[in-house]
Amino acid sequence: MQSFNVFAFALCAFVLVSSSLAAPLDDSHQATILRYDNDNIGTDGYNFGYETSDGITRQEQAELKNAGTEQEALSVRGSVSWVAPDGQTYTLHYIADENGFQPQGDHLPHN
Repeated sequence: MQSFNVFAFALCAFVLVSSSLAAPLDDSHQATILRYDNDNIGTDGYNFGYETSDGITRQEQAELKNAGTEQEALSVRGSVSWVAPDGQTYTLHYIADENGFQPQGDHLPHN
């Protein structure tokens, strides 16, 4: 599970960076939480989501694949949306699993 620890760290770092980029520029604005759901189903996975008054929404779910084997991996699927300072809403969908982090969004470059 060493590779999972590196993956989990990278995913957390990405989320923190993307959340900070989505933060409003006006520090005097305080967003309120409109919705928060959290279902921690133990070692087999989790499911959470939230929505804030400044237009940020996030949903994420994970499940443990191949438990107890050398191929054990956490498969994560989610999305996050935010309103940029220019008023445009951006949405990032992602999968993070044994194949790495796979983001998708209309604002991302396409191959």
